[in-house]
Amino acid sequence: MNTLKLLALAVLLTCLSGCSAKDGKETDLPASLNQRATPAWFDDAKLGIFIHWGPYTVPAYAPKALSINQAFLHHYDDALLYSPYAEWYWNSLQFRESQSSHYHQEHYGPTVTYDDFGKQFRQDVLQWDPQAWAEQFSRTGAKYVILTTKHHDGFLLWPSSVRNPHKDHWQSDRDLVGELAAAVRARGMRFGVYYSGGLDWSWEPRGSKNIGDMLAASPTDPEYAHYVDAHFRELIERYQPSVLWNDIAYPQGALWQMVNDYYAAVPDGVINDRFIVVGDSAKYLRIPLVNKIVNFFIEKILKMHDGDISQMTSMPPPHFDFATREYSPTTTLQSQKWEATRGIGHSFALNKQETSDDLLTSRSLLRSFIDIVAKNGNLLLNVAVTSTGQIPADYIDRLDPLGEWLARNGDAVYDTRPWLAGEGVSADGRALRFTQNNGRYFVLVLEDYQPGQIELNAIPPILSARLLDGTALPVHNRDHTERIELPVVAQAEADVYVIEVTLK
Repeated sequence: MNTLKLLALAVLLTCLSGCSAKDGKETDLPASLNQRATPAWFDDAKLGIFIHWGPYTVPAYAPKALSINQAFLHHYDDALLYSPYAEWYWNSLQFRESQSSHYHQEHYGPTVTYDDFGKQFRQDVLQWDPQAWAEQFSRTGAKYVILTTKHHDGFLLWPSSVRNPHKDHWQSDRDLVGELAAAVRARGMRFGVYYSGGLDWSWEPRGSKNIGDMLAASPTDPEYAHYVDAHFRELIERYQPSVLWNDIAYPQGALWQMVNDYYAAVPDGVINDRFIVVGDSAKYLRIPLVNKIVNFFIEKILKMHDGDISQMTSMPPPHFDFATREYSPTTTLQSQKWEATRGIGHSFALNKQETSDDLLTSRSLLRSFIDIVAKNGNLLLNVAVTSTGQIPADYIDRLDPLGEWLARNGDAVYDTRPWLAGEGVSADGRALRFTQNNGRYFVLVLEDYQPGQIELNAIPPILSARLLDGTALPVHNRDHTERIELPVVAQAEADVYVIEVTLK
């Protein structure tokens, strides 16, 4: 696609989100907010846990053949019907041809509605033990936990005083948000809230098959903007979240005044880059011809990037603390602090169709995490749970090895910053990553530990080296190559091992 076409799409999308009149103070606030440094705790934390929990965990179903990026790459026009995201179940029910609709008819029949899942969920959560979650996440080595307080279905996970005007009892009677916040904070972790500002199917039930449809389904009326603002302010006042994690977009209103007030209430709070204001002009996407044109260009962009949906957030809002990448790795060191988010499987919410073979192995999870950290990112790892709040054993089998590795090697991860390049390779082809922390320098080798010699190129001269258990490693400097001798050790690290080096 040529530059002119990309520019045309950028202008169109900008107009959809920003052509409406704005208050002068609201326009000026982002520049002021940008003077604020991102709090260090977020950069130090490295690992967070994400939880998608709501009525969609009752059926816990989505097609599992494709990843989300493959769905957009190969089936753009109706990609969301192929989506592996179980949290989009209600959307798929709008289309009789979807696999989710066929599943629903087969297992529940025509008399069971999504509202019935909400009723069931309100009962199921009474069995939940927040302490068990907090204990598991702490054991995994996470430093913060983010809960979906409202996903696209509009169901609230706290007993809000700002009730849904379109659906009765569309919230939990039990304060799931407050109980989890207390449990994780008691174990030294921070707590954050996810909120779907850009989609709420209880306000705008329009079904979506692709990105153009999704944007067209974003509520834009002033009542919804007041509703969202009231919820964010209630979440801030009640729970003092360390992270505000918005999704999709944000209705036009006093967004930046809310963010400014949030920073005043939580001085070390952070927000992600999905607070993208959608104005009234987004309604034009409901016109078939406009929708078709926008989708034409979006599909072209996605094909240029192998279906990577994170490319659709390439026009960020005027202020944010960290960038969000969804199921999207990066090959280069990023100057902007970012957060990779993904599930252990292809879905965020529990998808009972997925088996252990569909999940990341513990080895892949660890190596991906180290790669992200070395490139200036955090990993927000989603843990799927049942409607009653149980963490499946297959997920624990991935989380526990990560926590055990971090317990031994956390010095090379927590509180670190990138060092040298985002990635490297040893002379014999071993993948390397690099981190540093206040004069301590670490080389992380993404391989099983093997006794022998490892040669490091393109690295400053080394004075000494050791494993993190204290084992000293002989170093030989020759021809601008650092050769480190790796002895036989009693308990060799699997998957990734760390060499700490002292520079000359």
